[in-house]
Amino acid sequence: MPDPADPTTGEPRREQLLNAADRAVQRDGPGASMNAIAAEAGITKPILYRHFGDRNGLILALTERHTSGLLAAVRAALAEPLERRDLVERVLDTYLAGIEARPQVYRLLTHAEAGDPTGIGSALAPALQQIAEEITKAVQSQVDLGADGPLLSETWGRSITGMVLAAGDWWLEQQPCSRARMVQALADLLWGRLAAAASLPMLPSNGTRSDPDTDTETDTGTDRPSRT
Repeated sequence: MPDPADPTTGEPRREQLLNAADRAVQRDGPGASMNAIAAEAGITKPILYRHFGDRNGLILALTERHTSGLLAAVRAALAEPLERRDLVERVLDTYLAGIEARPQVYRLLTHAEAGDPTGIGSALAPALQQIAEEITKAVQSQVDLGADGPLLSETWGRSITGMVLAAGDWWLEQQPCSRARMVQALADLLWGRLAAAASLPMLPSNGTRSDPDTDTETDTGTDRPSRT
């Protein structure tokens, strides 16, 4: 059956309940109770159980909502036609902006609660794996790493994701600087061999590469100094 709409907002009931859960978590933190979420939604707790089964089901629904949005934003950033340094910064900023927008929801999805045997507090992990795969694909398709390309692109994709996860977690908790400054600091760390490696020619719509000696200029990545 279609999800009935809430008569006060016109939203499907499931979306209305997830919006209420978002607000409750942002207000009360990762430990927001089903009672608090139900009160925020203006309903009784059994209605929440009817839609989501239990609290873990509700958290999984929130996870799907937020991780799909974050992954789509990172994919869109990776697809932008920017110079390499600008592209790196755009992707970093996209991720940090995503966790900054809803810090308490982010904490709920990344930090397991005490006595949580399900590991539901690490619900963001599958999305991070997908982000690592997207970065790996971007490196493989855009950067000439020679014979070690497959190994390095896989290693870098996963390492970059882990680095940004750890740094973003610390930054969100401590707020030591602005998001823009944090983006620059992370990009500077990455701006080593990645900057020096030659770019691969872009794939045209027919899926075949142009001859770099005749059709495409090679970007060595060395013409832009590191930002401090």
